[in-house]
Amino acid sequence: VTEGGRPTGVRRAGENWHSDMCYTARPPRGTILYAIEIPELHGLPLGDTEFASAAAAWDALPDAMKRTLEGRRAVFDFQARKRAFPPTQAEIDRNPPVRHPIVRTHPSTGRKCLYVMRDDCIGIDGMEPDEAEALIAALADHIVKPAFVYRHHWRPGDVLMWDNCMVQHRAIQDYDMPQRRLMHRTTMGGAVPA
Repeated sequence: VTEGGRPTGVRRAGENWHSDMCYTARPPRGTILYAIEIPELHGLPLGDTEFASAAAAWDALPDAMKRTLEGRRAVFDFQARKRAFPPTQAEIDRNPPVRHPIVRTHPSTGRKCLYVMRDDCIGIDGMEPDEAEALIAALADHIVKPAFVYRHHWRPGDVLMWDNCMVQHRAIQDYDMPQRRLMHRTTMGGAVPA
């Protein structure tokens, strides 16, 4: 996306399920998106955003699986996610791999949720790589089951805010250039996940 010949955004940003900046030591507590320009087809909006409740996904797990996951930590790596442009060495240096609990506890409510992202998690402490990869995939699939997902159809002027601890999201890439989806994003400071 360009404005006056200068890049203002990235074309396929956020198309995979994620929680913003989960690969950092202190992921943002929340995110706000403001819709400025929304692509359309025959008067219908394109470029929706889907949100998945990682708290509802946790609640729906069998008790035996909950016991298996409690206390485990996943390894999140900035370099793991596919990006439109390769990261710079400075970005890599600023974002070394971090470990976060697979089961996060919300700092205000105490509610638990799953905190695993397929494209950002590269392992689980204490597990063999193949076993960890399978568990990450299974949990990531569980979080985004239709029962836990809300799809927002954007209109210009919409403002949405969500909790990055409890919710994962993704942008639906159902439009092509020259159409564009222009959003302004703000993230709120966070804390070390517990």
